[in-house]
Amino acid sequence: MAVALSLLSPGCGGPRPEGTLRAMDRPPRVTPDLAGITVPPNIAPLNFRIGEEGSAFQVVLQAESGQVVEVTSADGRVLIPGRRWQALLAAGRGGAVQVTVRVLMGEAGWCEFTPFSFAVAADPIDAYLVYRRITPAYNLWSDVGVFQRRLSTFEERTVLSGLRFEDGCTNCHAFAAGNPGTMSIATRSEQCGSASLVVRNGRLQTLNTKWGYVSWHPSGRYAAYSLNMVAQFFHTVGAEVRDVVDLDSEVVIYDAERGEAITAPALADPQRLETYPAWSADGRTLFFCSAPILWEDRRTRLPERYAEVRYDLRKASFDPETRTVGEAETVLAADAVGKSILLPRPSPDGRRLVCCLCDRGCFPIYLPSSDLYALDLQDGSLRELSALNSPLSESYHSWSTNSRWLAFSSKRQDGIWTRTYLAHCDEAGEFSKPFILPQRDPEFYEGYLKTFTVPEFAVAPVPVGPKALAKAARSSNKAPVALPETTMSPKAGGAQSAAPWQASKRTRGR
Repeated sequence: MAVALSLLSPGCGGPRPEGTLRAMDRPPRVTPDLAGITVPPNIAPLNFRIGEEGSAFQVVLQAESGQVVEVTSADGRVLIPGRRWQALLAAGRGGAVQVTVRVLMGEAGWCEFTPFSFAVAADPIDAYLVYRRITPAYNLWSDVGVFQRRLSTFEERTVLSGLRFEDGCTNCHAFAAGNPGTMSIATRSEQCGSASLVVRNGRLQTLNTKWGYVSWHPSGRYAAYSLNMVAQFFHTVGAEVRDVVDLDSEVVIYDAERGEAITAPALADPQRLETYPAWSADGRTLFFCSAPILWEDRRTRLPERYAEVRYDLRKASFDPETRTVGEAETVLAADAVGKSILLPRPSPDGRRLVCCLCDRGCFPIYLPSSDLYALDLQDGSLRELSALNSPLSESYHSWSTNSRWLAFSSKRQDGIWTRTYLAHCDEAGEFSKPFILPQRDPEFYEGYLKTFTVPEFAVAPVPVGPKALAKAARSSNKAPVALPETTMSPKAGGAQSAAPWQASKRTRGR
């Protein structure tokens, strides 16, 4: 069947169709997959590649309001001009954009494929996404860096490069309520040692303490972080041979105003592992993950029962005025779901919490069984986010400040390289089909050999430049932190605490 072609404004990059079109009774193959996704009204162009054989290509994108963008291509790569793309999204906001692909296919002439569409949400996404890039190899790493991406464009800038402090490693970065005016980045290197870089009230400090997984209190005064005694080991067979076990761990709360850390029995039980802290939206509840310790010797490289470890989701109340931590309460038991519950991230609106569920352990990025689930914080119901999951690992995730977008890590492309995906969450808590973080070159991910990890939304750029952060990472002038005296965080000197729970923590086996 042939249809008449209506004339549109000329594009660039290749010839335009002439005469009649032959209709193809299927949608075109395009990469990345755009069909059925929901995008923010302030996202960079979703450039893509047409996976059909042809010598010329034309794409017409049309909003429901009638706004049209046409792009022609000689090689199948569709590069959408930024200004025209933004005008299209503005016109299509709250509606849909239809995409029509036409290909010059040899003797068949110009062929038109079945159109597909994507939705444009009314909800904007935060201006920036901050992530780490690192090689996926286990036995070496080089040029580890944290980068910030302006989501409305393809602009990317370095936050901190490990090359600037003796080829060091940058660990978790975290912001208070999405505002990098209060933030932290953990660093480590053989020459410079380990430190935590904290930015607060316009001041950059280098703290002489190791921070693991971090969550900043909404007020910006407190940072809850984990202390982890980690062992990495390897399996002899399998698609993913790397594995991780925490031999010991606990959660500590840093008071930035007093420059000291506190903890409590709920966060440092001598018989349990505690990790992955996350504050509630109102800052009066601290969620964390906790599992029983199944071994006596904390120095062993690989405990025999490592595969039996499953973490519960727990919480403890917190009074910001008195710094009082309540008793631990189990929110969701691992035995009840038959999975290990990890990486809790409450939404800023306080309505739901997204977490990872996997077969065992504490490191979901290495476990293909890891999937994303949502816990309703009002009625306690748990459901799998099947729209976001794949047969491979879904792991680290974060919420936008308006609770309408989720960034998460996934190995769905090939099982090796972790990529960042974005998905919309509607008022009812339903998630849309996710899409990969867009790049200027639609073939970028096919040849880029580093992983994207720890995606965190930010409402503004990081206020401290990479030179200042690197100088702080190299500094030998590290501010001391008064730590509670436990086996995970021993204090060098000072008065001994008489608290019996701390004494029992200090004396447990190593």
